Amino acid sequence: MYSDKVMEHFRNPRNVGEIEEASGVGEVGNAKCGDIMKMYLKINDDGIIEDVKFKTFGCGSAIASSSMATELIKGKSVEEAMLLSNKAVAAALDGLPPVKMHCSVLAEQAIKAALLDFSQKHNVHIDGLEYFDPDEDAHDHPEEEE
Repeated sequence: MYSDKVMEHFRNPRNVGEIEEASGVGEVGNAKCGDIMKMYLKINDDGIIEDVKFKTFGCGSAIASSSMATELIKGKSVEEAMLLSNKAVAAALDGLPPVKMHCSVLAEQAIKAALLDFSQKHNVHIDGLEYFDPDEDAHDHPEEEE
């Protein structure tokens, strides 16, 4: 049912914790499934994500998705992080069961919520964030659960 990568990131998640004085913090949650993700970003003056941490309350797929998402954006630019899709997170985990794809959507949303917080705190425009709704329900994306 779950790939070896999902199990590895669930059992040994990367980048767990908080960043004191983070550049941006984003929290997203889903009342239907009970998953809550909080992402912390440390972004340098050049717009590079120097560090990223997460705290997730949820199922194994939510923890694995959070862990993989942090690995995929660490060391990347803000613009590159904005391009990270839930499908890329799921693919990096060698797939998620269709009923768990919302976990990868939450990971994408948590990163964008942290980037939104960063952009607001530092008065920085990030292309694409104008279309992001941090209150959007991850279950409202059935097309992303294929």
